[in-house]
Amino acid sequence: METASAPVVTKNVSGRRELHFHAIDEIVADAEKLVASPNIKTLGNWPLGRLLAHLTTAINGSIDGVDARAPLLFRLAGKLVKNRILNSAMLPGFQLPDRFQADLFPEVESPQDALEGLLKAAARAKTERMTACHPVFGQLTHDEWTQLHLRHAELHLSFVVPE
Repeated sequence: METASAPVVTKNVSGRRELHFHAIDEIVADAEKLVASPNIKTLGNWPLGRLLAHLTTAINGSIDGVDARAPLLFRLAGKLVKNRILNSAMLPGFQLPDRFQADLFPEVESPQDALEGLLKAAARAKTERMTACHPVFGQLTHDEWTQLHLRHAELHLSFVVPE
């Protein structure tokens, strides 16, 4: 019987890529390169396809809204750290509660399928306003959502390294 390996403690991972995106199109370009790469290594807990699907879910949620609200303590803390998160690299190691994992990191057939979803979400972000209420930070402007998506993608895609 095969046993599942222990989750990677992502705050301790070395060898991640240093990324700094300035536009959502740069996220897409990086994702396209990774999907096209003949050999990649993921240093965290999620394969490339699920990471791309997660980024897609986040972008679509910033347009359509999400049916979730963080506990009051997280929302209060969110007000204190919002500007740092929007303007600086996100730190690895935050663990979402298990009950949110399946919805926020959906299974996909392939990285290519996930990339197609990301392409559609990125196109929506160009033509629709991202102004939905964030579960932790509350109401964000379109520009704040863009900054959040850039930092979020930098974090997750830094764990995917072409070999």
